[in-house]
Amino acid sequence: MSIELNEVKRREKGLKIINQKIKDEGVDSLIDLTGLAGGFDITSEDISLLETYAGPAVFDERIQKLGIEHMGGEKILPLNRTTSGIVATIIALVKPGTKIVHYLAKEPAHPSIPRTAKLVGAKYEEYTNIDDVLIDEDTTLVVITGTTMDLEVISEDAFRCVIDMAHKKDIPVFVDDASGARIRRAVYNQPTAIDLGADLSVTSTDKLMEGPRGGLMAGSEELIDEIKLVVNQYGLEAQAPLVAGMVKALEKYSPELIQEAFKEKDQLYDKLLDLKLNPQTTPTGFMFKNNNIKEELIKRGANIDVDGDIVATVYSILLLEQYNIITIPAVGMPGASKTVRIDWSAKDSSKISMDELITAINKTFDNVVEVCNNNCLESVLYE
Repeated sequence: MSIELNEVKRREKGLKIINQKIKDEGVDSLIDLTGLAGGFDITSEDISLLETYAGPAVFDERIQKLGIEHMGGEKILPLNRTTSGIVATIIALVKPGTKIVHYLAKEPAHPSIPRTAKLVGAKYEEYTNIDDVLIDEDTTLVVITGTTMDLEVISEDAFRCVIDMAHKKDIPVFVDDASGARIRRAVYNQPTAIDLGADLSVTSTDKLMEGPRGGLMAGSEELIDEIKLVVNQYGLEAQAPLVAGMVKALEKYSPELIQEAFKEKDQLYDKLLDLKLNPQTTPTGFMFKNNNIKEELIKRGANIDVDGDIVATVYSILLLEQYNIITIPAVGMPGASKTVRIDWSAKDSSKISMDELITAINKTFDNVVEVCNNNCLESVLYE
């Protein structure tokens, strides 16, 4: 099987475990700490409007007002996924044989960006050092990732610098601000991407907010209309139920949970250090990257002859199976980061104490060691 197909099969295993947990223990038994829990907090009145034409007529007016308040810009475009916005923007604005320049704080970039560049026949260049960024006459789109999949945030100075470089050459700037529209603003007090000078920005309506998995794009009316044409041609628009959920999420959104988690993350980190673990902190919690997990397992006596992505997924699946804790590697889409990230701002963090979480994190390392030494990796991933 290809790498991508393997990842599909592993996700199926994770979802199978979740389904069984719901049957046996109920949905409230799950502890989703991905920061991607989302939700559809809609009323009976909203449900009555979920029709082909009535829904868009009503909810588009609401999403325009709330979306502009949240993201800035002149016009809002709801999408069925953030990835859909990335794909549509590149199709609409990038010509074959030209170049996309992408700046982000640290790898990995979201895979949809280079994949769509290849789809339209464009070159793709990625930079993580601001001094290396090269925007030349072949460039037709500059992409900035405000906050990476592992919650690495670029500085406001770097943000403005890349935008200025692009605009001096009359090149539009598109910001992938999936979680950054919340993290950058709530924790680092940065302006919206549009207020920083970007032409377009897209965010995820389930990341660090209680909305459905969808995308919301903001920008100038002219560019949004151009991209909306592509979105409609390829069936990438958000349907009425999705937009209704987005409206409720924007109405409910408050930065306070994110800010509180930012304050408490150091307590979590110190408890892990007491156990001789060495995670990396994030703005709202902590994370173990795949190679950090592999190093810790080897330190504990595991015999490992596979790469870090696989052992990180095994770790995530066992954390789910044995402690009901959901993290991204067990359920993420193909190409998603295999970092085991705990987001303390997730609403499900109220279901578990810090000490219970730390115990689960620590014991799962021992459980993965046992799986590795018994040559049971395949059964954990696929059976």
